[in-house]
Amino acid sequence: MTALPRMAKDSPPARSGELLLGEDWVQPESMADASLRQVQGRRGWLALKDSPLARKIVLFNLLALVVLVVGVLFLNPLRDSLVIQREQGLLNEALLVSDVIEASGAADPAAMASTLDRLDIASGGEVMVFDRQGVILAARSAEPRDAGATERSTPITDGLGAIWGLVSTPFAGTDPVPVYDAEAPLRALLPQAMQGETMVTTGRGPDGAAIFSVATPVMKDGQIAAVVGLASAAGEIDRLVRYEREQVLQMFLVALAVSFGLSLVLASTIANPLSDLAAAAELGRDRDGRKTAPGRIRIPDLAARPDEIGRLSVALRGMVTALYDRIDANEQFAADVAHEIKNPLASLRSAVGTLRFAKRDDQKEKLLEVIEHDVRRLDRLVSDISNASRLDSELVKEDAEAFNMIKTLSNLSEYLGKQAGEKGVEFITDFPSDPVMINGLEARLAQVFVNLITNAISFCEDGDAVRVWARRRDNRVLIVVEDTGPGIPEQALTKVFKRFYSERPQGQFGNHSGLGLAISRQIVEAHGGVIWAENIRPTHADSSSDPLGARFVVGLPV
Repeated sequence: MTALPRMAKDSPPARSGELLLGEDWVQPESMADASLRQVQGRRGWLALKDSPLARKIVLFNLLALVVLVVGVLFLNPLRDSLVIQREQGLLNEALLVSDVIEASGAADPAAMASTLDRLDIASGGEVMVFDRQGVILAARSAEPRDAGATERSTPITDGLGAIWGLVSTPFAGTDPVPVYDAEAPLRALLPQAMQGETMVTTGRGPDGAAIFSVATPVMKDGQIAAVVGLASAAGEIDRLVRYEREQVLQMFLVALAVSFGLSLVLASTIANPLSDLAAAAELGRDRDGRKTAPGRIRIPDLAARPDEIGRLSVALRGMVTALYDRIDANEQFAADVAHEIKNPLASLRSAVGTLRFAKRDDQKEKLLEVIEHDVRRLDRLVSDISNASRLDSELVKEDAEAFNMIKTLSNLSEYLGKQAGEKGVEFITDFPSDPVMINGLEARLAQVFVNLITNAISFCEDGDAVRVWARRRDNRVLIVVEDTGPGIPEQALTKVFKRFYSERPQGQFGNHSGLGLAISRQIVEAHGGVIWAENIRPTHADSSSDPLGARFVVGLPV
């Protein structure tokens, strides 16, 4: 029985699709190691200082959010949209002023100034009228409509701007900032406007604020009489962009706080259980190195988690349980070996002690036969014990290959049939004609059937029979070894596969170590198969009647 099925009984079933936040698994105090509970108590819930993985999770989540916000601010799609809208609005406004002046018929500066005063110019903008020689005929500056209003506060943007100003101060020039003059960009557009074109340009003032300028001709009798120039207020677009950027940064701070909190929860969900698993493994390592008090370490039971960490916990617990089972089995095996070796040693000691006092030659000869028998028994025990102890490692190291089981059985039967014939035992085989391919270790499986067939022959007398047959059953093949010997005592049917157990006739005592069937079961189970023993009885016979023989059945996957 492996460790995983046992753990499946003790662990609650995982429920797929659930969301686990923080340490949502349940582990009884009795299941947790005391040293591990101390580690958990010192760690706390937010263990960023002690967990590199938790720090990476938080850092990477925040870094992704920062990159997203920086990209939004850098691309600045809102500003591009506002620039296009403002340029179009200023162009329409300049065309409207040109049409009004043309319709009013104003020709002298006073009339043009009066016409401009009656127009509703965009807040903060400046309008100028130039004659064909570039002389300003009239000009007007529109006062901002919300001049008395308080600007919206932008503390985050202003703070970042101040920081940038401090950082860039050593690299900035010392030249004084010139005074803003809207006339210069308008005069730059006059040559194209005098050719009858309407020109729009976007520039920046001395302080970096955006300025939009438009120049369009005023027609009179099909001739260009003047040019209307319209300039926007400096920095109006930048102010709107600053407001929008402030909102983006505010949302960024909120998202940053939420992301940080969720990252901590995620880090706790992932890093803390992994830290517990690592701490448990380290405690086991330290105990193995005798750095801490000896004792079995308990891996945290996280089987309730429907994720990879839960699977890892189950796997680690299974590995640890299998390791302890193997240690227990080795200890039990060592105890069984010591017990089995003591019997022939005690017999040897008694025979040697008696030999010293034996007077007659026949007594000495009999004692020497006992000594020789016990020596052979010890040699057989040591050889079989050595083979059994190496079996596990060899089953892992050797590579499985596909082979024809029927061919292997036929070769074994040909050799063992001669051995049976020498004893007067009839040997019968019944194999299918089609090959049965099995993926495994051919030599090891051959060892199984050699053990079963030689055991069957050893229990038979002159005139008995041994029959070996095989049948394919769906995805398995059944190989059966039957004999017409005395059968197996009912109380021994469940014991014959135990180590060092031997149910032999009186004359065969000491000739077998009792490891053959145990090794056979180990090999068969390593190949994913099953093996069992039963007595052969007629269907109408009483279960308490004498059996007609013994039957060993091996089932292997194909």
